[in-house]
Amino acid sequence: MKLCIKKGSYLYSMLIAVAAALIVSVPILSLGSDRPLEAALHFFVQPFASTYSVGTMLNTASLFIFAACGMCFSFNAGCFNLGGEGQIYLAGFLTAVLLNRFSGVPPFILLPVVFILVFCITGLTGLFSALLRLFRNINELLSSFLFSCAIIPIIDFLIVDCFRDEKKSLLATPYIHANLRLKSILPPSVLNFSFFLALAVVFGFYAYLYWTKKGYVTRICGKAEEFALYCGFSVRSEKLKGMFISAGCHGITGFFAVTGTYFTCHSGFYSGMGWNALSVALMAGNNPIFVLPSALIMSYMLVAADQSVLLNGGSFDTANIIQAAVLVAISVRHFTNGREKK
Repeated sequence: MKLCIKKGSYLYSMLIAVAAALIVSVPILSLGSDRPLEAALHFFVQPFASTYSVGTMLNTASLFIFAACGMCFSFNAGCFNLGGEGQIYLAGFLTAVLLNRFSGVPPFILLPVVFILVFCITGLTGLFSALLRLFRNINELLSSFLFSCAIIPIIDFLIVDCFRDEKKSLLATPYIHANLRLKSILPPSVLNFSFFLALAVVFGFYAYLYWTKKGYVTRICGKAEEFALYCGFSVRSEKLKGMFISAGCHGITGFFAVTGTYFTCHSGFYSGMGWNALSVALMAGNNPIFVLPSALIMSYMLVAADQSVLLNGGSFDTANIIQAAVLVAISVRHFTNGREKK
């Protein structure tokens, strides 16, 4: 039976992303190591070689899922949030500071309260960009990106000068108390229950967008704005909601990065998370149900590159190169598809 992969399908998008990652990563890993064959082999098998590697891969995927689902929601609403890096960093900083400040409050009260506060505060950054678009005609892609670029050095300054743990050499806030840290479900990795919450978010977003009337309105407003206005739908409210939820989901990523992975907010922990989440959302075709396999694939490639470099030598920047290759390949595919439709 002949296998036909339709151009523009999810499988086609996934293959493009994987091919781009392999084309750039395997040669770089092989050339940068004294044992090229072993380096290439470790890239494919090492992520499954131990419970630590598997747990790290799943945990990384869960962080991507939250932000990627937010991106999918904003795309479906017809808006574009490019401030993910700054929003994740802001969320992680707020989480660490609040949990340290109120560490005496029982965890079953403090963690949900901080979770809600972080979601709302980071969501407001997206809402601000949407308001600029609606009332000042400033593109939300540009404003969200500039806000992210502005907030990152401010948080760096606050960590170094105001909230740094003086007992450590790391540029980071003090570690949160042990009873506020999410317990590992697959030791010695840091995989925690947030992975199951990520699965719930995937199916929740999919159900909302494709099984409810409100979700249908959101998608109509994103795909055909003039038609939506003719039908009497509030395009403005959908865009506001889309940017708020997108930024808030990036905030969830920052929250769980601190409470479940790093246990502190250190300078630069956010690096790559926002862009990787964007790559996952584009790979998934803006469909939340495909975010899960896309995040697992992206996480696998990044963890595989890091593990191969760790065992065989080379540059840890290989993971960044994979990120760039996937993002460029997926972006070019979407651009060419858009031109073909015209």
